[in-house]
Amino acid sequence: MAAPCKHVGHYFQRNSRFILNNLEQSWGHRTFGWTSALQQQAAENIKETSETIVIPRKKTWSKEAVLEALSATVSRDPTSYSYQFQDDPYLSPRTSSEFRLYSLAQESGRSAAKYFINNNPKFFKKDFAEPHIPCLMPETVSLCLEEVSEDALKERIKLRKVKAAVEMFDQLLQAGSPVCMETTHDLLDLICLYCDSDPAEEGPQTEDMEAMKRKKGRVRRSADILKSTWRENNNAERIFNLLPERDTRCYSALIRGMVKHGAYTKAFSAYTDMLNNRLTADIHIFNALILAAPEVKEKYNERWDGISELLKQMSEQKVQPNLLTFNSVLKALKRCGSLARAQSSHTLNEMKALGIAPSLASYDHVLAIFFQGASRQASTDVLQEVISELAGSSFTCQDPDDTVFFLSAMRICLDLKDLEMAYKLQSLVEVGENWRLLGDSYNQSIYYGRFFSLLCLMEHIDVVMKWYRRLVPSLYYPNTHGLRDLLQALDTDSRLDLLPSIWKDIRTLGHDNKADVVEELLALMARDTHSPEVQESFAACALDVRSVFDRDRVRPGLEWSPASLSHITSLLLRANKTQQAWEMLQLFKSKNRVPAQGLLEEFLSACSPQRAVELVQLSATFCLSATPTLATRALAEFDLTEEQRAVLSELESAGESSE
Repeated sequence: MAAPCKHVGHYFQRNSRFILNNLEQSWGHRTFGWTSALQQQAAENIKETSETIVIPRKKTWSKEAVLEALSATVSRDPTSYSYQFQDDPYLSPRTSSEFRLYSLAQESGRSAAKYFINNNPKFFKKDFAEPHIPCLMPETVSLCLEEVSEDALKERIKLRKVKAAVEMFDQLLQAGSPVCMETTHDLLDLICLYCDSDPAEEGPQTEDMEAMKRKKGRVRRSADILKSTWRENNNAERIFNLLPERDTRCYSALIRGMVKHGAYTKAFSAYTDMLNNRLTADIHIFNALILAAPEVKEKYNERWDGISELLKQMSEQKVQPNLLTFNSVLKALKRCGSLARAQSSHTLNEMKALGIAPSLASYDHVLAIFFQGASRQASTDVLQEVISELAGSSFTCQDPDDTVFFLSAMRICLDLKDLEMAYKLQSLVEVGENWRLLGDSYNQSIYYGRFFSLLCLMEHIDVVMKWYRRLVPSLYYPNTHGLRDLLQALDTDSRLDLLPSIWKDIRTLGHDNKADVVEELLALMARDTHSPEVQESFAACALDVRSVFDRDRVRPGLEWSPASLSHITSLLLRANKTQQAWEMLQLFKSKNRVPAQGLLEEFLSACSPQRAVELVQLSATFCLSATPTLATRALAEFDLTEEQRAVLSELESAGESSE
């Protein structure tokens, strides 16, 4: 590439005078004085080009460069479902619960397929894939080494067979075979990570506890759930005590395991024992102990004193803090009461002094600290300062708590009713791939649900509908609360003409069996009288709602209420659909519901003479006090036959006598 470009540069240098002469000839007849300026500019450009052209020797592209380039040419389709469901339109979820169910089902299917492939590799020996993709090939999950050896122990550690690894270690000790320190470190790490049990046994139990916690609606700290999992004198402690020599790495595995599984007091005892053995701690030990410090003290000042003491010991032992260290401090400060605000500011300043950039988790902890009982103005100032500092930045996940920031910040925006900050936060989400830090689909739905609720509360309906079409269903599946917020926003801005289109979305999203949403929709349509075109669309919508009430389906349906019957009847009357309205009145009788007097009076104004007589008879069937009044109106307003007048007169006199 360098030689051709060099020749191009020489060509421009040799022919620069020819180019300038042509310019002079073509522009010489003009009198604007541009000729000399053009000549000077062309000469400067040619000189600059010949001096600054630098051709790189080689350009290295990542393996995903082509896919990234292709993805940059298209944008997200807001009308489509999430990409993970587009292979099978039949399984496209309509509600947030279906989205979560289908996501878990897909992940379960992948796990089942992976389990089958890894446990039966003999059926998958041939690889027809081109190019070869190692991660899609069977992994070795079965034990190949049965003899008692250190290699067999390493194999069990690699495959995360906790109980098998402990058993092999004990057999090596009984045989008098030494185990190197590096293998011992790996074994302790494995045991402490999974708390002396195999991962397959631990996972479902933890998941079940989390599910029970959600169902019961109790807010419990994860530490309370895990406290009972660290057993006294378990294999981790037993193997640790059997070691002839214990270094910092051994203590690190033990202490981190104790903190992870709730044995906070034992963790500090192990740390004290390590110091007595004249060993220095590593950064992982200090990070774990900082998180555990508030758990072993009751008073706020004692908790902060414990954290400060650990930080001083870090300095004395010349252990350099990292991002997770400061995040652990900020996270622990959330349990230090009124001391937290001042100390969190000092912590952030210390981070900046050491050249450590805070992550999203750092700011999330700061927001949580300042929003505990703070005034509205102080809360707004802190939120504005944080979002202003983060504006335009692109982030990568550096801490597991990074995925909580956007969720918490949007909750604060909703609590403060701060729409401007919500817009800035959403703009930050859209920078680069920051959207990945929203977390899983469940957290993403909560984030956009809060954002949409704030829009419905504070924004004009045209803007609300713009965001509604942008978010649903590609990013957000509205729940009943979100749909009711949307209905209230339509009512606030007097855009009830959009209700029929919203009803179609309600059906598509699977919320047409939610009584509160349907009742509110009908109430809004029936509250006022609109133009004939709008009333016609309302009547068509009301008939569709009626079909939802009447249809048979597996899931629980809607039960007719007097309000829903009255609203649909009124909507049909206003669109001059008298026959369908009369059928709705018959439903009152079959469903043992009593119509309101106002509805009967409204119906009387729009029906025929024969229907008026039947209406008064229906009122008498319900033993309504309005029967004489309705009979009197019918006698005065309709051209009736003698037989019809006799019937109405009898009903009028019967009603008056009963009073």
